[in-house]
Amino acid sequence: MASSAAPGCADTSSSGSIGPSPSSAAASLWPRVRRWAFPVLGVVVLGLLVSHAHKVDWAGAWQALWRYSPWLLLGVLGLATASHALYGCFDLIGRRYTRHPLPRLQSWAIAVTSYAFNLNLGSLVGGVALRARLYARAGLDEATIAQIVGISLATNWLGYGLVAGSLFASGLVALPSQAHIGATALRALGVAMVLLALAYVAACALAHGREWRARGKRLTLPSPGLALVQLLLSATNWALMGAAMYALLGGQVEYGKVLGVLMAASIVGVIMPIPGGLGVLEAVYLALLSGSVRQGVLMGAVLAYRALYYFLPLIGGVVLYVVLERYVAGGEEGA
Repeated sequence: MASSAAPGCADTSSSGSIGPSPSSAAASLWPRVRRWAFPVLGVVVLGLLVSHAHKVDWAGAWQALWRYSPWLLLGVLGLATASHALYGCFDLIGRRYTRHPLPRLQSWAIAVTSYAFNLNLGSLVGGVALRARLYARAGLDEATIAQIVGISLATNWLGYGLVAGSLFASGLVALPSQAHIGATALRALGVAMVLLALAYVAACALAHGREWRARGKRLTLPSPGLALVQLLLSATNWALMGAAMYALLGGQVEYGKVLGVLMAASIVGVIMPIPGGLGVLEAVYLALLSGSVRQGVLMGAVLAYRALYYFLPLIGGVVLYVVLERYVAGGEEGA
């Protein structure tokens, strides 16, 4: 004889439990957490911007800029702008990989904005947290956002490995004795970095079409063609950064050496968690190029580079951030 549940009572015979499951409770809690997390993140970013502004040697940067001709500064600013625009294409690779529905221009703008904040406030704030906020506000789920961020980080550091590894292996960069890394060890490290970047492309070719599952999401390696695009875009971006510094030094040091020092400063900046690498860039350039360029000229070039590649793009990043927030808010009101 079939049994029936009394009206108004839940039939718990199949589940053996009463009330919502932990997964459903977490799912219902997340929207409320996210509603408060985004404004809190905005306040934190604003506070970091104010704190960062007090640490900047604005007077020194301004004096350094005055020493250069306007045409040279305009050319360097053009190189910096091209580099930031090229970095925005890293997230277009993530868009191609994940096939998410956001417009290309919006994805590019999110990447450019996060890069400007990343340079000045650190990768956790700009490269990850701010990017996650903007993508989540646009409607992407956490798994897709994680894949986009992962693709962007991989693109950046694969290109770094290819360029820096080639420079280290060639012997163009000589580290000071305090680094405790000899010339032979540095060359070996350079070769290993190049091989690692090439191994990534090989892995994408050999494992193309294979799938892995992680938390219910399908994961695959990019196609070998897309992997080559990652290397090309990132290597070009690093080359543009080196070209900007080379121009500010007036050609007093060969381009390969300037680029190599920039690569060394970049990895030191990652190891030392200082927002914007304040002091790191200057210290590395002084340590590695003080014998080739007068200290005053060298410090002026570094300060001018920081002003043109870090500070001015941050102003543009703040403007883009406001535009992106209003764009999403306008879409929500019209929905």
